Parts: sequence; C-alpha cells; structure tokens
Amino acid sequence: MNSIDEQLWSYIDGTCSPAEQQAIAQLIAQDEALRIQYNELLKLNEEFSTMELDEPSMAFTYNVMENIRTENAMQPLKATINKRIIWGIAAFFIITIAALLIFVLTSVNWNAGSAVAIDINIKMPQQLDASHIKSFFSGSVLKGFLFFDVVIGLFLLDTYLRKRQGIKQH
Repeated sequence: MNSIDEQLWSYIDGTCSPAEQQAIAQLIAQDEALRIQYNELLKLNEEFSTMELDEPSMAFTYNVMENIRTENAMQPLKATINKRIIWGIAAFFIITIAALLIFVLTSVNWNAGSAVAIDINIKMPQQLDASHIKSFFSGSVLKGFLFFDVVIGLFLLDTYLRKRQGIKQH
C-alpha cells in the first residue's frame, strides 16, 4: 500500500488531523484519478460496514478446542526428573545403610548369648560436668540427631535444586 492509499483510508476513517483532512480534500478535488480511487475506497468501506459476519458452527468451535487440548497434552511436562539426582540420592542412602549395618554388626557382642539386658534406669546428675555432657553426646542421641540433620539437609537441598531447575526452564 502506498502512502496516498494510506492517506485516503485515514481520511475515510477520520483518523487524520484537521490539517491532513484539508490537504487530502484539496488533492481529491484537484486530481480526477485520485477522486475515482477515493470513490472506490468509499464504496468498499460501505460494503465492509454492511457485511454480516457468519458465526462458526458449534462443531467447528469444539474441533478447534479439542485440537488445542490435544496439542497441549502431547507436550512433555515441564517438571522432568533428573535421573542423576535420583541415582545420587539412592547411592547416598545405600552407602549410609551399608555403613550403618556394618557398624551394628561389628559392635554386637556375639559371645553374650541370647539374653538381652537393657538398663532403663537413667539417673540425672546433680552437677553437669564435662564427663556427663561428653557421655550424653557420645551415644545414640548424637546418632539420632545427626540422622535427623542429614534428612532435613537432603530435603532442603532437594527443594533448592527444584527451584533452581524451575528458574532455568523459564
């Protein structure tokens, strides 16, 4: 489309400034070819305004929506699981369980027989000194505390890596 066509459409639509309207009106009055082109564009504009648009059928709308739905269903999920992370977590737990099993099996007194005696009497010391605190943190309490910390640490690491992977995907 050349600039005169654009100017004529702007004049017909009424979107040009008053100075441009006056200049285009003078050009139409002076040039016969431009006047013929203006009249043709005016008739075309009238035909466009009287034209009724047909609404698509319900089947067409349904088919379009189904095509969109199937296209979205065929796309892979955004959240994919990295297999290296799964293998790393599995290896960590297998090594941890194996180390714990080896530790338990080596610390069992195999000569003790079948009787198991558990001392449930726990005495609170009157004064806390270094030896009592040291004995408190050297037993199963420390191991339980460390196990809990490792689980929470893995959970936080997993959350951080998922957020970082989500940022990279966007």
